[in-house]
Amino acid sequence: MKGFMGIVKRNLMVYFKDIQAVIFSLLTSIIVFVLYTLFLKGSFVNAINGAMQGLESFIEAGDVEVFANSILLSGIMGSALITVSFATLNTFVRDKETRIAEDVLTTPVSRAKIVTSYFVSSSIASTLMTSFIFTVGLGILSASGRIYLSAADIVKSYGVIALGAVSATAFLMIIMTFFKDTSASAAFFGILSAAAGFVIGAYIPISEFSASVKTICNIFPASHVTVMIRNTLMNGVLSHMNDSIGGVDNGEFVKAMKEVFGFRTEMMGKALSLSASGIYVIAIAAVCIATFVVIYQKTYKRR
Repeated sequence: MKGFMGIVKRNLMVYFKDIQAVIFSLLTSIIVFVLYTLFLKGSFVNAINGAMQGLESFIEAGDVEVFANSILLSGIMGSALITVSFATLNTFVRDKETRIAEDVLTTPVSRAKIVTSYFVSSSIASTLMTSFIFTVGLGILSASGRIYLSAADIVKSYGVIALGAVSATAFLMIIMTFFKDTSASAAFFGILSAAAGFVIGAYIPISEFSASVKTICNIFPASHVTVMIRNTLMNGVLSHMNDSIGGVDNGEFVKAMKEVFGFRTEMMGKALSLSASGIYVIAIAAVCIATFVVIYQKTYKRR
């Protein structure tokens, strides 16, 4: 275990000492924030206002603002879980490119422990970075108005983020085992950054897509985690809106909001509960961990 923990510590130090890598880890979150502020927020607010026709006297404008900003934060977190996890795994690719990986393979540490150490260090780094992004987001959200979150909701959100970081790292680790240099991984990162926001519904709610596209998007664990974050962040403000309406609409407004903005994942035409999504994410992570350990053991020989 000493050798295993030594590699984990070394990988963490390499990542956090590279200020450029840390900044680029945050870049996609900044881009999503700018895109939302400039282009997307208005369309989201218009959709909410369209759904609340006749209920304007019951729902406060501040609550609409909080709802729209919470959609933004859940989208940022979903994208960040993918892009930050990928960025933290660059140490793994860089070590192969510079042949440091060959030096590591000469140590008594088994290949399974070596590749798992990269996974563990990347999961820790990704959890820390995404938690930082979430903390900043919560601060901005609370500054814009009431957020209707209990202490338990906030703790739960951090737990879901940690789960998302681990699952995204496990999923992406399989891809990273096939990259031999950082130029190839950088090219893929560009594609991933552009696609991530669409896959997890940060730009357009997945509910707007066809059943087949919904299934494809929800194959990825990050989509499920985004929905879990969205529910944790927004159930409070939705409950407050529902209380403000006072049953005039028989709960139809809240139901419509959940359908439009995707509060449930759908696969093959069937909606999954949040607990089912959590089980799915854990199961995919476990399969991915076993897969990349097997690939590494068969691909990288000791010299």
